[in-house]
Parts: sequence; structure tokens; C-alpha cells
Amino acid sequence: MAEAPKFLRPVTAPAADVGLAVTFERPLTLDCGRNLFPVTVAYKTYGVLNADKSNAILICHALTGDQFVASDHPVTGKPGWWTIMVGPGKPIDTDRFFVICSNVIGGCMGSTGPAENDPETGKPYGLAFPLVTIRDMVRAQAMLVEHLGISQLLAVVGGSMGGMQALQWAASYPERVRAVMPIACAARHSAQNIAFHEVGRQAIMADPDWKNGEYQQQGTTPSKGLAVARMAAHITYVSEEALQRKFGRSLQNREALSFQFAPDFQIESYLHYQGLSFVDRFDANSYLYITRAMDYFDLAADYDGHLASAFGADAPRFCIISFTSDWLFPTAENKRVAHALNAVAANVSFVEIKTDKGHDAFLLDEPEMFGTVRGFLNAVADS
Repeated sequence: MAEAPKFLRPVTAPAADVGLAVTFERPLTLDCGRNLFPVTVAYKTYGVLNADKSNAILICHALTGDQFVASDHPVTGKPGWWTIMVGPGKPIDTDRFFVICSNVIGGCMGSTGPAENDPETGKPYGLAFPLVTIRDMVRAQAMLVEHLGISQLLAVVGGSMGGMQALQWAASYPERVRAVMPIACAARHSAQNIAFHEVGRQAIMADPDWKNGEYQQQGTTPSKGLAVARMAAHITYVSEEALQRKFGRSLQNREALSFQFAPDFQIESYLHYQGLSFVDRFDANSYLYITRAMDYFDLAADYDGHLASAFGADAPRFCIISFTSDWLFPTAENKRVAHALNAVAANVSFVEIKTDKGHDAFLLDEPEMFGTVRGFLNAVADS
């Protein structure tokens, strides 16, 4: 196993709003060529780390997620984003496993990001914050895991952008993780997905209150632009079947069309709610940076386009999960990863779950997914 890097004077202290946070007073070299210093990673843990530190599972969050995977969110007061999956007796069983979940760098829940103060100016970074990549996010997570004294994770699990991070762990640190479970993701972002992200970014930047990214200093919030970005993105998370089943063409609190531009249909009101509730907990600049990181993700790019070359003979054990109605990260993209792993004779299983819930199925009640996750993690732990 390669020697873990040494970090100077990590300082860990509880923070009321973000859980735990560790600051590393050592530069993190980013893919863009710039150094980020210092680097703070906010995180939460669940369960108990066993004596030999062999039961740790890292959960990587999706675009709009955070470290509050299984506990109430401090801003909204709502339950964590994956309480259906993580907790005592649940598929990722915190009675057995020690679960770690950190806020990605570039995020807005305590980890270093554009909303945090630039130590050189004492003002929020804004657009002075360097562009980060999925690999940069994983580098910061590796710093955290090393700081916690864990030489090898039992597993890295994540859905959507979290799955991208899980794949990057397998490519960057295969010796530091026994198993990887990417759910509803891909080894690269498609042109269609990049296009949807660009629509969202342009909505934010077109908001007069964005102020070229300096809205914090000027006391404004580009809430309208961020809400529209969230509305556009949310459409990609669900399937046409799910939208039709839940809303159809039903009217919202009215018996006839209004012949105005106020929301007539339930689906319109639903999207408005999604947008407005999102701006209460998320930073607009973070949205720009994190979507860009997803756009840049292409695991095969460093290997002349050969995805199999991203994995070697020491590849961790894999379980890949996809959903039939996920058009954001369709089954074909998930299978591409499985085929690449087969090419290097890796230990990989693949499960496609039939559902009409779309991409967001990984966050919802899917018994087959629960059984797959539980069975795979227990098998890895028992092996």
C-alpha cells in the first residue's frame, strides 16, 4: 500500500451548523493547477469505528446533497437526504458500519467553497475561487479519511455525482478501498447533461442580483436565477411516467384555466416549490462550481479514452446499480463502466432495477436496491 500523505496540524472542532470540520494547513493542489490553502472539510459520522478500523464506509453526496446523510438538516430542519438507506438496521447499517459523509469542496455546508472567506482578502471567494473537479473532491476526502486514521475503507458508496466520486476513488486510490458501489451514474458527463447544467448556470448569472458572483458582499441573493436552475435540473431527475402518474394535467387549486401566467397546473406549482425551497439552503456560486465539476468529469480522458485503463489489476470489488427509467444516467452508461471493469478482470456485479421513478429512484423506496446494497456490503464485510 502506498504511504498516505502527511498533513500538517489538522484542527478538528465541532461546528453547530455543519457537524464536524477539519482544517488542513497544507495546500491542496487542484487539477486546474492552483493550490487551495487552507482546506476545510465539513463532515458527519454515524455509528462506531471498530478497533481495527475496518468497518468504515464513505458515502459521497450528489450535486445538491451534503454531509447530513442521516440526520436532520440544520438549515431546513428536514430529515437527512438518505435516511431511507442509512441508519440502525437499514441497508447501510450504522449498528455494524462506521459511516462518514463529507461536504465536497466547492460546497456550501462548511467545506471550503466560493461562499467562504478568501484568507488573502478576508472577503468571500466568489468567482475568485478556483474551479474544482471530481478528482479534487476525492483528494480532499482522502485527506479526511487519512486524518481519521483509516488506512482502508470498507466501501465507498454514492449515487449520481456521488457515484462519480466513488468511481474516482477506485481510479485514484484503489489500495485504500475494498469495495465501490456507484449508483445511477456514469464515467463521464454526456453532452445533454452538460447542456442542462449550462441552462442552470446561465439562469443564475442572468439574475441581476448575482452581481458577477459578488452578491454576498453586496447584500443580495440571486434567488430567482437559482430557483430556475433548480427547476430545470429537477425535471431531469424524474421520468415522464412518474410526472404523468403524479401530476398529469391536473390543475392546482382551481377548476378551470386562469388564462394568466400564474401556475395553473400542479406540475408548475411543484416546480415552483422545488425552486423556492432550494434557495433557502444552497449557495448560487456553489451551484455553478459543482455543476462545472460534473461537466468536466471524464474518467477515461487521462487514458486516451480507454476507460478500462482507469482501473487495474488491483481494482476494488464493484457493485453497480442502474434504473430502467433513468434518462439522466441511463443503464447504457452504467454498463459501460461494468464492461471496462470486466476488461481488467475485476470483481464486478451489475444490477438494473426496473422502476418508473427516474434518476431520483436512488433516493426513494426501492426494495430491490435496498436488498442489493445490504447484501453487497455485508458480503464484503464478511469476506
